[in-house]
Amino acid sequence: MFHKTKLLFIFTSILFIISGCSQQPGQNNTGFFHQYFVEPFSYLIHFFAELSNGSYGVAIILITLLIRILLFPFMLRQYKSQQAMKEKMELIKPEMEIIQKRMKEEKDPAKQKEIQQEMIQLYQKHNFNPLNIGCLPLLIQMPILMGLYYAIRGSNEIATHSFLWFNLGQPDIVMTVLAGAIYYIQFVVSQRTLSEEQRKQMRFMGLMSPIMIMIFSFSSPAALPLYWSVGGLFLIGQTLLSQKLYKK
Repeated sequence: MFHKTKLLFIFTSILFIISGCSQQPGQNNTGFFHQYFVEPFSYLIHFFAELSNGSYGVAIILITLLIRILLFPFMLRQYKSQQAMKEKMELIKPEMEIIQKRMKEEKDPAKQKEIQQEMIQLYQKHNFNPLNIGCLPLLIQMPILMGLYYAIRGSNEIATHSFLWFNLGQPDIVMTVLAGAIYYIQFVVSQRTLSEEQRKQMRFMGLMSPIMIMIFSFSSPAALPLYWSVGGLFLIGQTLLSQKLYKK
C-alpha cells in the first residue's frame, strides 16, 4: 500500500504542479526553469517541425521518442531492480508471514518491538529494501513534462496548427480518451509477470494513472495527450522488451 501511495503522490504532484502553475503564454519568461527547460523544448519543437516540413504534430512525436530513448537505460535499470526485489520478496515471504502473524497476535508493546527488529534483521539478511520502488525515472520526468507543457502553451504555431483530425492547441476528447486507454493498456502489460495477489495490490494505480491523465488532458492542448499517447506506446514496447530480457 505504501508503494502505490508513494507512486500516486509523485504522479499526481506532476499534474498538480502543472495545472496549478499554468499561466498565459508570454508570462514569466525569465528565470532558471524557463531558461533551462522551457526554452530548450521550444527550440526542439521548432527544430523538429522544420525537419518534418512544418508539421508540429510530427515534432511532438519526435520529441517524445527522443525523451523516451534518453530515459530508456534508467527504465531498464528500474525494471531490473524491481525484478530482483520481487524475487527476494518471494524468497523471504514465508518467514515474513510468520513474523507478521506473530505481530498481530502479540499485545505487549515491548514484545512487538522485538518482533519488529526480527523483521528488520530478516530484511538485512537478504539485503531487501521494501521502500526501494525506483522513483528516479518519475522524478526525472517531472521537470521534462513541465518544460514541454509550457513550451507547448507558449508556442503560437502549435496553438494554430492542426495535426490529423485535431488542433494541437485545443483540447480534444478523442486524444484525451486515447491517452488514458493507452496508459491503461501499458499498465495491464506490465502486470503480466505478477502474481494474482500482486495484481490486486496494484489495481488502484492501474486505474488512477489513466484517470489522472484524462482529467488533466480535458483542459490541456491536445499536443500534451499526443505526447502521452506516443510515450505510452513506447512504454508498452519497452515493458515487453524488459520482460523478455529479465525473464526468470
